[in-house]
Amino acid sequence: MTTQPFPVTEIVASRRPHRKDAARNYDALLTAAREAFAEHGAEASLEDIARRAGVGIGTLYRNFPTRRHLFESVYADEVNTLCRVAEEVADREPWDALTAWLARFAGYMVTKRAVREALNDESEIFAACRESMYAAGGPLFERAQQAGEARTDMDFTELLRMVSGITATTFDDDAQRDRVLSIALDGVRATR
Repeated sequence: MTTQPFPVTEIVASRRPHRKDAARNYDALLTAAREAFAEHGAEASLEDIARRAGVGIGTLYRNFPTRRHLFESVYADEVNTLCRVAEEVADREPWDALTAWLARFAGYMVTKRAVREALNDESEIFAACRESMYAAGGPLFERAQQAGEARTDMDFTELLRMVSGITATTFDDDAQRDRVLSIALDGVRATR
């Protein structure tokens, strides 16, 4: 995939504490915030997030001085995970690599919707995340197209919009969402 770090990777690394105990608390807070945002949206309680993470509210504020800082950190961490997934699946067959990445992208959209309510699309963090996401997933799509496994009459932006549209609706559970995504991706697969 890429030998240069994604812009979002540098952002995530610069925000994460270096001490092991502080890094553990930071990671626990990100996990708890991601869950809380998925359940309650942007209005999730910071006290609830701290409680879920098993830390005090002071630890939350030491790591994330403002609610916006927490939103940005959760969002950047999610996109950074998408970038890592792209690298992890890059050696798979083209179609399998693309669909594995898109499945993770679908899960990421839940967090993005909650965070988007609180952040401006024009922010520096969104720009770095968008650039990183396209740099990670775009080559997987292009490789699937070049292998004759994905349609060539669409671009990566259209693919992401399709998946985003699917994830914007509510489903009974993740399995139902995954099934609908699989059906939609059948339409992306090149006919032979």
